Amino acid sequence: MVAARRLLPRWAVTLRPVSAAAAAGAFPKRVKVVEVGPRDGLQNEKNVVPTPVKINLINMLSETGLPVVEATSFVSPKWVPQMADHTEVMRGINKLPGISYPVLTPNLKGFQAAVAAGAKEVAIFGAASELFTKKNINCSIDESLERFSEVMTAARAASIPVRGYVSCVLGCPYEGKISTAKVAEVSKKMYSMGCYEISLGDTIGIGTPGSMKEMLTAVMKEVPVGALAVHCHDTYGQALANILVALQMGVSVVDASVAGLGGCPYAQGASGNVATEDLVYMLNGLGIHTGVDLQKLMDTGTFICNALNRRTNSKVSQASCRL
Repeated sequence: MVAARRLLPRWAVTLRPVSAAAAAGAFPKRVKVVEVGPRDGLQNEKNVVPTPVKINLINMLSETGLPVVEATSFVSPKWVPQMADHTEVMRGINKLPGISYPVLTPNLKGFQAAVAAGAKEVAIFGAASELFTKKNINCSIDESLERFSEVMTAARAASIPVRGYVSCVLGCPYEGKISTAKVAEVSKKMYSMGCYEISLGDTIGIGTPGSMKEMLTAVMKEVPVGALAVHCHDTYGQALANILVALQMGVSVVDASVAGLGGCPYAQGASGNVATEDLVYMLNGLGIHTGVDLQKLMDTGTFICNALNRRTNSKVSQASCRL
């Protein structure tokens, strides 16, 4: 399948709200978009994506103005075969000044391999669900925190910043509803350990604006809102609405995946993260600065969709396609 180059209508490039001043009072003036496509977007692909395609994807994303591009994951190939080429990817990409290229590291062994490959920032990942943690990283929540402690100690010694992910904050494929108190507890522990930012993930995309507000209200009592990010999958079509609520509550960091790629190997039925193109389009419409070139982003989405022989999940790209 070959997709045509998608072009935005001229009016959409400079889309602004009716009252930018009113919006400025309710929303952050600037949002940091964390691109997770090369890792979260590709990890669930059944066919192994060639390493040169991954490298080209990251290089193209770097040219869009995105400040953060999560590059890969230093997990065991036994658990996530798609990420087996992590070292080659990290050594093959063009690392542009001012852009962060964090990688996931499940334990000290993964951290050490990541640093050896040139990583300057890492992320650890846990969950607010015991069963999901067991399926995802093969241990309990408490055991996962012990592993994180080893990584945090090594990261501090090497002056490497660490981001923390908390999965299943609005629901779990194994446990169902997750208590907001548990999400707040795990988030607080990871923040207290030294994670500079906590990304709250609706891993199966089951959340609604109501449950997002309830969860954030609980977490914000334990972790400063300036240290929070949201990571919304779009399984039920609620991602942008949930993000909007988070923005209204003061969150100014949002994860997204180019072309809406992704899912989760341990959460059956979960669709991809919110499409970065759709997120940037919405933020443009709110007058919120991201620094991201939407047209270049759409072109990158076209590239990876052609490589994977699939249609984009981005509504903006679908609507802008000129066949």
